Amino acid sequence: MATVELRFSAQPEHVRTARLVAAAVARRAGVDEAVLDEVRLAVGEACSRAVGLHQSGGIAAPVTVMLIEEEKEFSIEVGDEARHATHAPGDAPGAVDEAEAEEDEMGLAVISGLVDDVKVTAGEDGGLIKMTWPTAPPTAVLA
Repeated sequence: MATVELRFSAQPEHVRTARLVAAAVARRAGVDEAVLDEVRLAVGEACSRAVGLHQSGGIAAPVTVMLIEEEKEFSIEVGDEARHATHAPGDAPGAVDEAEAEEDEMGLAVISGLVDDVKVTAGEDGGLIKMTWPTAPPTAVLA
């Protein structure tokens, strides 16, 4: 299992670098060429979301991206250290919270539309978006 870890300060200009690194590692891992644009878009959306959460929360910690190559799959985990409050039914968040929540849901919807296997976890200590794609088995070279 090969893993690449990328950490970057929560600045929008670093999201492009994360997308490019993710696509390069995905290609090397054997992700289908036809899917690489989706990988780039999904990573860009997840990283932009994390950057936004860090900036709005005044968090100085870096955004983390783990690129994990396993035997039959390739996963990308984008982590943030923002506090994700869970609202109980009936809670009335303020207008700003409601707008932020709507933007967050839109970003997650875009990611879900790009990636078949996505898991989102969030709590008071941060959040994680894990996206997984199948990889092609290595091709044997005939002599």
